Amino acid sequence: MNAIPPLLDHLVLATPDLAATVADFARRTGVAPAPGGVHVGFGTRNYLVSLGGTGYLEIIGPDPEQADPSDARPFGVDGLPTARTVTWAIATPDVDAAVTAARARGYDPGPVRPMSRRTPDGTLLEWRLTDGADAHPSGLVPFLIDWGDSVHPSASGLPVTPLVEVSATAPDPDEIRPLLAALGTELRLSEGPVGFSFTVETQQGPVTFG
Repeated sequence: MNAIPPLLDHLVLATPDLAATVADFARRTGVAPAPGGVHVGFGTRNYLVSLGGTGYLEIIGPDPEQADPSDARPFGVDGLPTARTVTWAIATPDVDAAVTAARARGYDPGPVRPMSRRTPDGTLLEWRLTDGADAHPSGLVPFLIDWGDSVHPSASGLPVTPLVEVSATAPDPDEIRPLLAALGTELRLSEGPVGFSFTVETQQGPVTFG
């Protein structure tokens, strides 16, 4: 079993207090996350850290400069008491084909929708992903993301904390494993309450986030 899931695009660390979580990450790792951008209309913004290779960490939370959105903010950030790793994404060069393949293997990742944001320098990033509303409620089954012609965030000079491992717990790991296999990936799973953690290497040694 791989310590790092195959096809990993990014991990999602959601938080009700973005500034505090970014500061905590910097304190614990010695690496300051870089501003990512604003999700206009969704009420969120993010900060990013490269995990080495083509993977990255997205720290996402409410954007105090936006009005409250009409719907709930993404990744359930409104209902979180503290920062938590809530889900992850796998990369595909053709999200429509990947969805079709997953459905043929018995798992429906949900509909595909477009999204975009501007980076702090004004560059427009556009991508397509499977709709989180249809994702497995545990968050342990990744959503699919296709960056199309946009420059991938990991190629934009982000600060780096190399990813060491990703692991998770679920009440019934055998229910999750076939869904991961349908997407062409895997995740270290053990039995327990739903939980997700990852460990990064820092100058102070390994640091784990839940």
